[in-house]
Amino acid sequence: MRNCFYIFVLFFISSSAFSQLEKIIVETYYISNYADSTDTIGGKVEAGSTTYRIYVDMLPGSKLKKIYGNNEHPFSISSTDYFYNNIEGQTFAKDFIKARYGENTVALDTWLTLGQTTKKQGNKTYFGLLKSQDIDGSFIGGVNNDGGSAMISDGMLTNNDALLGIPLTISDGMDTMVNIPDTWIDNGIKDFVSGNDSTIFGSLVPKMSFSSTSFALQNSGVSGVLTDSNQVLIAQLTTKGQLSFEINLEIEALVDGVLQTLKYVSKDTLLQSDEEVSSFLSYPYSCGCTDGNYLEYDKSFVCSLPGACQTPIVFGCSDSMACNYDSKVNFMIESLCCYPGACANRDISVVCPSQRGNSFEFDIHPNPASEKLILNIIAGESTELSYKIINSFGIVLVEKSFGNANFISNEEIDLNAIDNGLYTVLVNAGGQTATKLFMKN
Repeated sequence: MRNCFYIFVLFFISSSAFSQLEKIIVETYYISNYADSTDTIGGKVEAGSTTYRIYVDMLPGSKLKKIYGNNEHPFSISSTDYFYNNIEGQTFAKDFIKARYGENTVALDTWLTLGQTTKKQGNKTYFGLLKSQDIDGSFIGGVNNDGGSAMISDGMLTNNDALLGIPLTISDGMDTMVNIPDTWIDNGIKDFVSGNDSTIFGSLVPKMSFSSTSFALQNSGVSGVLTDSNQVLIAQLTTKGQLSFEINLEIEALVDGVLQTLKYVSKDTLLQSDEEVSSFLSYPYSCGCTDGNYLEYDKSFVCSLPGACQTPIVFGCSDSMACNYDSKVNFMIESLCCYPGACANRDISVVCPSQRGNSFEFDIHPNPASEKLILNIIAGESTELSYKIINSFGIVLVEKSFGNANFISNEEIDLNAIDNGLYTVLVNAGGQTATKLFMKN
């Protein structure tokens, strides 16, 4: 019983092992309109182009140190159309002077970063955050914009279409931070000799994809502008096509009091012992059944798909030759099956009371359960009825007596105080006992 318990604990832990990386957020930052497309100074951005921002969402206290690609886990960003790069833009957002964001369509440039979006000027350095969390106004678009080559009097970047969320004239998705990262290192983007960037992050050559096994952008470590949500901006990408990416990260965090660097990769191919795969690092996301209570569940699914969860999991013995055979079981656990003389060192008269020639019945559902378990008991005749919830070490966690009764119907057992794992329900009816297993998750 104990070994079985450990197996299932391991199974559920492995399904949610992404300890510091919570998710990746793809924000629609802006959608270009006709007025934006009139500019020829920075290079034409087509109307209908979408500017995306990619955020790494981490547990509070964690720091993002690096985005990278290597031989085992390439870094790639691609689109079905060309990426837009402003002629006056930058490869890395940390190299922007704040005032440049007010020029033509510079604010829609495609670039990479680790949080930082401007150079330090005076005592201020700006960092990216979701527009929905930015409450200090905007220095981008509208009256803050120079109107571009067409000298539009009201400025550009004023689209207020509902598809782009909060307009840039209200929220620019940038705010200041006190703790500024240093020791910036980049590799695999700019030419080592000339400093030119001919990738999707530079304006020299129009391209639809970037893929590298020798790319890295890193610094001393950066947290989000808001420490509780801790979301760090890593890229801004403008394209009229469909976006896709595979990215890899290094996150620094205290784990059991020890400062560790944790690696998260987009694919499980050639996975190393110090790497953890996360489905959030591949986009577009794979959708399906995300409820672990169903057979169709797959941990690789990032988003739920209506109707994908069809078959509730029922643990137990599905061998019709076993005395504790259960026709409802669809997740067979061989060690739970009992036969005369072979019951894994358990008392077969307890597991299969029908072997003694007198029996009663009880049923529990759902199985697995989360917040509550429903118990039904049929005793056949009025007798003293009770139940216990027992963990794998034989410790009674919950118990209740009902007094004399013929049956108990829809008894709700509160599981909120019980940890996730495998447990035994033991029902006593006038000295007769029967047991069933259930999973709490």
